[in-house]
Order: sequence, then structure tokens, then C-alpha cells
Amino acid sequence: MMKHRFSRTLAMALFAGFISCAGTVKKDTPPKWISLFNGKDINDWIVKIHHHEVGDNFGNTFRVEDSIIKVRYDQYGDFNEQFGHLYYKQPFSHYHLKFEYRFVGKWCPTAPEYTLLNSGVMFHSQDPRTMPKEQDWPISIEMQLLAGLGNGQRRPTGNMCSPGTNVVYKGKLDETHCIESSSHTYEGEQWVRGELIVLGDSLITHIINGDTVLQYSKPQIGGGVVHDYNPAIKIDGKLLSEGYIALQSEGQPVDFRHIEIMDLTPAPAKK
Repeated sequence: MMKHRFSRTLAMALFAGFISCAGTVKKDTPPKWISLFNGKDINDWIVKIHHHEVGDNFGNTFRVEDSIIKVRYDQYGDFNEQFGHLYYKQPFSHYHLKFEYRFVGKWCPTAPEYTLLNSGVMFHSQDPRTMPKEQDWPISIEMQLLAGLGNGQRRPTGNMCSPGTNVVYKGKLDETHCIESSSHTYEGEQWVRGELIVLGDSLITHIINGDTVLQYSKPQIGGGVVHDYNPAIKIDGKLLSEGYIALQSEGQPVDFRHIEIMDLTPAPAKK
């Protein structure tokens, strides 16, 4: 995939092309960045951790210190597949999301091996309040975040993973669970900037440190990986035009900060 330097100009160009048939942007109210994280607490967020009811922040997994959302496991004992997610309180459809993350500390040794230096940002997710206590992953699209393992091997970040979903990639429905991006490999203990441009059920763009690293379209329900969900929620083939944004916990300590969103909802078409 061709890789190039990303800019806000390109973001708006992508958006302008998308809305050419749907409508026009209101010129009197240009989009603005809005912070999703106030730097003080997670009162605007909803916790859902596997084996626990929605709202139970087991082990103080998600905590705020030094204006950072920190994901930690020091109160866990056995990890016991207690995969967790921290959801912003409202769904979004068309938007530009940006955030910074870094991997820190020691991986929880009782977590699955694949979770080493691994986290993610979920989007177009189902409402966490629709998840049974024993559902492991939300039906969603994931911008997977990885760090290098210090072995000189390539390990890109900003990949796409699809718990209970599928996407159209390179012109065809791709049922692969994870699709690699073209990003550089970034070792842990450093801040990395991630961005998502999500245009409803149309084009989705992943950006890492200013580089466009992956694009695909038509996110939809389907595929496997998710277990013990409510069958009424998993309607295979249904396009996902909106959903919740969530930060992931799956065994590796990770920090998130500077989480901001720009609304790119197209204005109604002129009659």
C-alpha cells in the first residue's frame, strides 16, 4: 500500500469527496475538535469487562493519573480472560478521531501470549449495555495497536481487527480477522499518535504518526471471534454506520491521552 504524509487537508479532501453526493458541509459552522477525555476522570465513559457486569471497573483497570487514562492489572491476580473496554458514553457515525498511546510496564503473564504489547481502539461498537456478562469482545471494528518485540522483526501498528465483523478491503469482502497496516514498527515506552477517519458505513482510514497506513470500507456485522453474545444483536451482513468508541484492556499496561474528535456529519442535501 502506498504510504504518504497525512495532513488535515487530506482528511478534509477525503470527506469532501464522500459528501459530494450526500450533501454539503455547513460553511458557517466549520468542524471543531472536541475532547472526549477531561483529563480528570472517566465519568463520561462506561466500563465493560469480561466476566463482570457493565459498569464494574474490576481491579481499578481503568484509572486516571497525570491527565492520562491508564490501563493496569496490579489488582488482578490471575488474568482469567478478563478482557475489558472503556466506552465513551455516546455513539458516533462520521468523524475524525485522534489520540496518543504508549505501552508501559510489564505484561500480565497469565494473559494470552498474543496480548503482549497489544491493545486497541474499538469503534462502530455495539452499546456495552447490550453485552451479556460473559460476552468476551464487543461486536465492533478494532484499530489494533502493537509495539515491536525488540527482536528486529516487523510488527506494524494501526492494523484492523474484526470481532464479530467483516470489512471490504481492496474491493472485496475480506473475512480475515486482522489486516496488517503499512506502518513502521514502534517499540514500547514511547508515545504514538493514532487517528481514524470514519465515514459511516463507507470509507475508513487509519493514520499513524501522520502516515496513512490502511483504508477499507463497508464495515458490517459477520465473522467469528466474539462469544456468548445476544443473538438478536449479531445480524450478519448488517452494515455498521455508527457505534461506540472504546479503549481496550487485554493484558498489557497501556496509557491513552489527548483523545479528541471532530464531527464530520454531512449536512442535509439542499432541496
